[in-house]
Amino acid sequence: MRKIQRLAAVGAMAALTVTLSACGASESPSTAAPAPATSAAPSSAAESDGVTTASDTFGAACSQLPQGNSPGSLNAMGPQPVATAASTNPLLTTLVTAVKAAGLVETLNSQKAITVFAPYNPAFDEVKKAMGDQQFAALLANKEGLGNVLKYHVVAKRYDKDGLESAGSVATLAGGSLQIKESGDTLSVTDGSGATANVLCGNIPTSNATVFVVDKVLMAAKS
Repeated sequence: MRKIQRLAAVGAMAALTVTLSACGASESPSTAAPAPATSAAPSSAAESDGVTTASDTFGAACSQLPQGNSPGSLNAMGPQPVATAASTNPLLTTLVTAVKAAGLVETLNSQKAITVFAPYNPAFDEVKKAMGDQQFAALLANKEGLGNVLKYHVVAKRYDKDGLESAGSVATLAGGSLQIKESGDTLSVTDGSGATANVLCGNIPTSNATVFVVDKVLMAAKS
């Protein structure tokens, strides 16, 4: 009788072992397989936020900026909001005058992440020459009209050079768009009127914007 009980116990243990082995075999593929959520990263992970540093700047006119930590230098402009930073940039004194006349200093400084195409001083001299002194003075005195011209130079998203090239076309705060093209080492911007401006110094960092100094005042298409 005892022999029969021992045999029964051994048989039960053997059956339990086989059952556990079968369960382990059936579960092992699912535990070894990688989770689907980790198999691919979201596409936005590789997208640039458009933030740049002084080492990212490019263009011949960058050498005309003050050096070191002097006002208007890349190091000095980096921590400042864009309108404040531009006020110390020697290439942009006429633009700063126009921004102040249009009452846009606080508007630009308060934006979270923007791109600014900033015409350098000679670009405004060309407009003044084409319009005449009186008409140019009238433009500066027309707060709304001047504001629309300046907003056409601002994009409500922050781009660096690579981001602009990838986008190809960017919408401005004034409405309308700008077409971006790279040719060799030159980055160009074509406005709504069909005129093309070249970037003289790009990827300039400020605390809330990436700035591209251009050689023309950009104009929207005539309605």
